[in-house]
Amino acid sequence: MSPHPFRLALVTGANRGIGFETARLLAAEGVRVLLSGRDREAVQAAVEELRGSGLPVEPLVLDVTDGDGIRAAAAEVERSYGRLDILVNNAAIRVEEYGRKPSEQPLERWRRTFDTNLFAVVEVTRAFLPLLRRSPAGRVVNLSSLLGSVGTHGDPASYAHSDTFKSLPAYSASKSALNSWTVHLAYELRDTPVKVNAVHPGYTRTGLNDGAGDLTPAEGARTGAAMALLGDDGPTGTYTHRGETVPW
Repeated sequence: MSPHPFRLALVTGANRGIGFETARLLAAEGVRVLLSGRDREAVQAAVEELRGSGLPVEPLVLDVTDGDGIRAAAAEVERSYGRLDILVNNAAIRVEEYGRKPSEQPLERWRRTFDTNLFAVVEVTRAFLPLLRRSPAGRVVNLSSLLGSVGTHGDPASYAHSDTFKSLPAYSASKSALNSWTVHLAYELRDTPVKVNAVHPGYTRTGLNDGAGDLTPAEGARTGAAMALLGDDGPTGTYTHRGETVPW
C-alpha cells in the first residue's frame, strides 16, 4: 500500500490554457493538484471552476520569476504535505512580435523570454526537488514546444520552417535550452524514482499563440498529463508528443 493517501501535483501557470486543462486531467485521475499562477484572483477563479466539478484542486499563488516567492511556496508545500509527487513546469511566455526577422528581435525580449521559459523552470525545479525526492515515484514534466526542436526547424516540410515561426528566435531557443536542462536533470536523477521528461503539447490555440493553432487546450494538455502519470517502467530524459519522439 502506498505510504501516501493521494498523489500531489503542482502545475505552474495553471489558471488558464494548457496548464488549466492539465490540472483538470490530473485531478480527474484522483491526483490532488496545486493549481498555481501569479494572479491570486485568477488562480482562485480557476480553482473554483474545477472544484465545481468535484475535482481535488487547491490554489497556490506562485510567480515563477520571483525567487523569494518560489522558496516560500516550496516551504508552504513542505509544511502542508511533506512531499511532492508531480511537478509540471507549464508557465511560459512569448513576448516577441510575429513578422520580425530573427535579428530584429530586441535583446531585452530575449532576456525576458529566458527569465521565464528557462531560468524560472530551473529555479522552481531546484526548489521543489527535495520534495520530489521524497516521493516514491516523482515526475517532472517540462512543457517544451516543437519550436524547441532544432532538427524540426531545419526541416523544410515542417511548419517551423517558415517566416512566421522563424520570427520567434528567443522563444524557440528558450525551449531548446529547456530540452537540454531536461536531459541533464534526467541524467542526475537516473538512479532515483524521479523521471524527467519534456513534451511538445502540439500547436494549441492559446493566448500565447494569439489564439492560433490546430488543437484545443484540452487536447494540448494530454501529452503532459500522460507523462505526469507515467508508470515505473516509463522513460526518462525524453522529448515526445502523443507518444512519439520529437527530434532534438
